[in-house]
Amino acid sequence: MKILILGIGNILFGDEGIGPHLANLIDEKYEFESNEHSVDILDGGTLAQRLIPIITDYDNVLLIDCVSAIDGEIGDVFSFDFNDVPEFIQWNGSAHEVEMLQTLQMIEMLGDLPPTKIVGVVPYVIGENSTFTMTPEVLKAGLTMENAIIKYIKDFGVKTSIKREITLAEVAPNTYLKGAS
Repeated sequence: MKILILGIGNILFGDEGIGPHLANLIDEKYEFESNEHSVDILDGGTLAQRLIPIITDYDNVLLIDCVSAIDGEIGDVFSFDFNDVPEFIQWNGSAHEVEMLQTLQMIEMLGDLPPTKIVGVVPYVIGENSTFTMTPEVLKAGLTMENAIIKYIKDFGVKTSIKREITLAEVAPNTYLKGAS
């Protein structure tokens, strides 16, 4: 089985970049080992519809992104299946998210959407000024999100090990060097 961990977001807008930053953290920090499954990690940036052929090539997808939640606070983390989005979750907290939601809906209409889980955090929404810096609340939430991602991978029976101790705050300043694929 092919498993994709896909980080979505715009790194120019602070917390909005949590998806790409966390995808890069998982890639730099962990090794995955399985005779049955493969795990790929991708910084999807803001590519949206251009990710369709990539997403449909996998058997399971874990999407890392920002979400909005009714009564949610900055740094609140939510984990849910795309086919069972809680009513209090609104996927419109930033500029790119509607495109990603539409992308997943388009794939679903074509019958090609693999089982998709979302791990999302409520961001501080940036106005007109851009920044690479994330809020302390979202940096802290990154630990909860990281644990949810590793649990997701382990639930498939994939052995995980740490190859390098590194933090989200250390990875984030270099995410722009890797860029979206």
